[in-house]
Amino acid sequence: MTFSIHGLPVARGIAIGRAVLVGSSRVEVAHYFINASQIADEIDRVRVGRNAVVDELQRLQHAMPKDAPPELTALLDVHLMLLEDETLTTGVKHWITDRLYNAEWALTTQLEIIARQFDEMEDEYLRERKADLEQVVERILRYMKGVVSPVAPSLPARRKASHQLSPDETLTVPLVLIAHDLSPADMLQFKQSVFAGFVTDVGGKTSHTAIVARSLDIPAVVGARSASQLVRQDDWVIIDGDSGVVIVDPSAIILAEYGFKQRQGELERERLMRLRHTPAITLDGYKIELLANIEMPEDAPGAVDAGAVGVGLFRSEFLFMGRQGRLPNEEEQYQAYRRAVEGMQGMPVTIRTVDIGADKPLDKGQKEDTHLNPALGLRAIRWSLADPAMFLTQLRAILRAAAHGQVNLLVPMLAHGSEIRQTLALLDFARAELDNRGVVYGPVKLGAMIEIPAAALTLKLFLKYFDFLSVGTNDLIQYTLAIDRADESVAHLYDPLHPAVLRLLADTIRECQAQGKGVSVCGEMAGDVTLTRLLLGLGLRSFSMHPAQILAVKQEVLRADTARLAPWAQHVLEAEEPALAMADPLSARPDGWAAVDSGLGPLSTF
Repeated sequence: MTFSIHGLPVARGIAIGRAVLVGSSRVEVAHYFINASQIADEIDRVRVGRNAVVDELQRLQHAMPKDAPPELTALLDVHLMLLEDETLTTGVKHWITDRLYNAEWALTTQLEIIARQFDEMEDEYLRERKADLEQVVERILRYMKGVVSPVAPSLPARRKASHQLSPDETLTVPLVLIAHDLSPADMLQFKQSVFAGFVTDVGGKTSHTAIVARSLDIPAVVGARSASQLVRQDDWVIIDGDSGVVIVDPSAIILAEYGFKQRQGELERERLMRLRHTPAITLDGYKIELLANIEMPEDAPGAVDAGAVGVGLFRSEFLFMGRQGRLPNEEEQYQAYRRAVEGMQGMPVTIRTVDIGADKPLDKGQKEDTHLNPALGLRAIRWSLADPAMFLTQLRAILRAAAHGQVNLLVPMLAHGSEIRQTLALLDFARAELDNRGVVYGPVKLGAMIEIPAAALTLKLFLKYFDFLSVGTNDLIQYTLAIDRADESVAHLYDPLHPAVLRLLADTIRECQAQGKGVSVCGEMAGDVTLTRLLLGLGLRSFSMHPAQILAVKQEVLRADTARLAPWAQHVLEAEEPALAMADPLSARPDGWAAVDSGLGPLSTF
């Protein structure tokens, strides 16, 4: 019987194949008390298991194929760092020594303690790193139990099948993976396997599975809840990575329909690839800047390959994560920023200062703190200004990297004039320190993130001090609407098309243009092709997004006539329900628009 499962679409495209099941990846754990004489043996069991997993991941790193995505290497590094985390190892020793828990019980107990800390984090990406910690512990438990990786034994040989796809031909049938979750190490095996797509029960749009799926351009749906329990081994499965739907045991008609969509998608991707080196210029001659968001220096070549004309957001906080309390020093940061700058081959790189804080603990040995509203606490620039030594180290490293190419420095979560002045003073001090040491550094353009309504309402103050502004729409929406994105009970109210959000965004773009200052959008709105025309109509000329989204947005740009889009965008901006105004074809066609398809030009752009 045909049925569908709904999840989150994280990588575009259609995959059709037989299901390979990896059920719940959790290992059963025994719980019992030990004798004091067994403490050393139990601690040693955990140590041996941990060391074995470290050796396994290091072997995978060394055997990494040259065409493996850089995201996969970075995620393996995260797992190795978590294995070295003193919070994990010290906590396990505590439960064994003080409570006399057996090794497995101690390991899972400490996992629960650390997992709660991850759950309290405001940042979606960092919150989902809890899954990485769970997978690290799971691998240790599997080794202690003598169980191999959950993916490896489940890979069947590719089979021949003809009864559902074609009565006249024997076809090699692709396989799709259905799992509770996938670790980076499992994803490496996935990369080398025959899978055409995958579905996981858990995960979000910024989970590691989503990141790797986008980098590999493989159709994927995550957060499908009970998919691994509902799908049976060898079921026919369709993965619709565009809509987040998984269709199980489809009928012949549905198979044929999605087979056609799959071929159309492949043709569309081929067409988009031809746009890589095409300048992003609208029909009425406006050059649009399409930039990439990256997390690690190794992401830069992928951004270049995707046709980005620079990096609009380098999230530097990922250099600070999982380091067992040791923050990256100046030289380490400098080398990382330099690699990103050189990887962009002369194109500009915008480095955001560390956006981390009370809601994103770095395990610096401080006493555990609790925050009722971590999103409103000591984070981003507030955290940096509270630790001037750390901030100066990062500023010096960024300034040094600017000697190797075009670097912009972006400061997150500013709201007060005093914060602006403190930041500028520390930047001057960092330059003076480098001068005193005789170290070469380069000029940087200085920018501010507009992600707090207070900042959007005091733009003149910001533009007095900064060369450009970058609108972080994810946080701007959250703070404007008082919506916690992590709270499922109110997540439906998170609305990028709310009139207040659009008004703040439009005012920011207009004020920057009036003063001749650059402005970009670097949140999820920038990569959403359904919003590209609206942003162009509001006057936006610089977009920064995940590299995988660039070509689709560029296609929208090439078909757009901003002169015709402007009055429509103004109409949407003034509507009580902007989403309805965008969807209504009549309201989207002011006078003179009847033949231009809401501002889009002819489809034969390429």
